[in-house]
Amino acid sequence: MKTAETPCDGARQALLVVLDSVGVGHAPDAGAFGDEGADTLGHIRAAVPDLSLPHLDAAGLSAAADLAAGRDHQGAPGMSWGCLTERSAGKDTVTGHWELAGAIVGEPFATHERFSDALVAEMESLAGTAFLGNCSRSGTVILDELGPEHLRSGKPILYTSADSVIQIAAHESVVPVKRLHEMCRRLRPLADRERIGRVIARPFEGSPGAFRRTAHRHDFAMRPPETVLDRLRAAGVETVGVGKIGDIFSGEGLADSLPTESNADGCATIDRLLAERPARPRFVFANLVDFDSLYGHRRDPAGYARALAEFDAWFAGLPARLGPHDLAIVTADHGNDPTWRGTDHTRERVPLLLSAPFSPRCLGVRETFADVAATLADWFGAPRQGLAGTPFLPR
Repeated sequence: MKTAETPCDGARQALLVVLDSVGVGHAPDAGAFGDEGADTLGHIRAAVPDLSLPHLDAAGLSAAADLAAGRDHQGAPGMSWGCLTERSAGKDTVTGHWELAGAIVGEPFATHERFSDALVAEMESLAGTAFLGNCSRSGTVILDELGPEHLRSGKPILYTSADSVIQIAAHESVVPVKRLHEMCRRLRPLADRERIGRVIARPFEGSPGAFRRTAHRHDFAMRPPETVLDRLRAAGVETVGVGKIGDIFSGEGLADSLPTESNADGCATIDRLLAERPARPRFVFANLVDFDSLYGHRRDPAGYARALAEFDAWFAGLPARLGPHDLAIVTADHGNDPTWRGTDHTRERVPLLLSAPFSPRCLGVRETFADVAATLADWFGAPRQGLAGTPFLPR
């Protein structure tokens, strides 16, 4: 529905940037996940007191964190702000992104401390090789532990984590990337049967004591239910995934997928897309994964803080890159408090920053991530019946 504050006719554009794992305080049901008291952003600020995020805070990040915690906030943010509360039964990447796209996950994906012998035997038969490992580990720790034996034996390393994942790691000189990806692709039907969210190929390089994961990672995710991506594409909107969005949604609902190697690469890709000014409506959906994969899971508050400061510097120029009738949303998919116990994600509310052609306002504490999907559907005039969520654009 058009109002005086909605954009003019013509090609519309929307940008959704997911800061992977940048939570702003434990969710109301965090106790059920063992996460009551977790606060990714707050605990990073406490651990790294000289962290400065002037542009994000001026836009509304600190206001969003105060809102999530029930605190009063002084000042007038430059963007509309709020926070999102997850309704889905999980705190993993796939669950969070699917809910942002309008699909609530009612049954949690399966997790394992280790896979049963029978399941491993099936995996080995499908992949055509025997595996090392079969344990729950951090991705860097498992390389230190089993990388040398992998080089000697040629057997790929099988491991999992607190997430719903099957991960297969192999040195690129031992198992070529193409072959590793094919192994993981063959495991996807088994993972569907077992309700495991992702099968992840984890290629690495280097030598013992100095192994490094490469940018040739590929996630083979469960096929999602219908999401706002499908609705937008059917309505004639060009849908573009940046980073691991294509993997998370198994390519469903996307016209194009642009993998990236880092947060910086992702931001550069967004810049290039925004500079193009498309002739027809376009939605850019970007994930910046370094916060989670490099610093949250590795429990590195200082590294996480540096990554946030680097994003803040890029974010400073975002308003100038947006057209006068563009919509831009910055949010997250879960928390990953680097000061918390273990190496798992944390059940948290996530920030909501919105740049749109109307005056900034408080968007409140939203009851589901899916409000983002409902907003995108309204923005592009696509039907949202059957999708979860309530739009937060004014009417």
